[in-house]
Amino acid sequence: MEENTKLNLKNDIIFQAFFAKKGNEIFLIDFLEALLKIKINKIEIKEEVTVEKLSKFEKGGRIDIQATLNDGIIANIEMQRTHQKGFEIRTVFYASKEIARGTKTGTKYEDMNKTIMINILGEDMFPEKYDEYIQKSAIVLEKHREYIITDIIEWYFIELPKFRKHHPDMDEKINQWLVFIDDEDKELVDMAVKKNKVLEQAQDEVEYLTGD
Repeated sequence: MEENTKLNLKNDIIFQAFFAKKGNEIFLIDFLEALLKIKINKIEIKEEVTVEKLSKFEKGGRIDIQATLNDGIIANIEMQRTHQKGFEIRTVFYASKEIARGTKTGTKYEDMNKTIMINILGEDMFPEKYDEYIQKSAIVLEKHREYIITDIIEWYFIELPKFRKHHPDMDEKINQWLVFIDDEDKELVDMAVKKNKVLEQAQDEVEYLTGD
């Protein structure tokens, strides 16, 4: 590793080890509650990972974090530091794969579990004119986009470069988390940690994971 490489949550291994480590559920719950605007009473991480485990094996095309929330909602979270060709198709493929994997034979369509795909992006994905840094997408009609055909799959795309340009309201918990994950502005990170007690603990955990 290069001497000047800064390890933080934008590093794929650190991101996975931070959110999927046993005992760190409080961090994932706090982040997801802020983004999805729901109360999470229960969370089950599909696969616990550690820095040591992740360092030995390549990802092999898997999603970073997979968790089951209230009422069987499946949340998939992925950190993409750079925009890769075919990413848009891949996230659709992953969503379909998760629905198929989590649906037992004989399950009624209306009883299938909702799947949420959360993509945190280190590079912008959408044209600059779409300046919202959190984009939410569902399957809608072309000419009447307010009509959602189904919400069994939802996508969230969070563009960190656009986020930095917005001078975010630091009283909003999701912005506190994005500042912390992005880790580009120390003053804002310090502010976020002061405003959010969970981030105080998170900061200690990141320092532990990124230590020598």
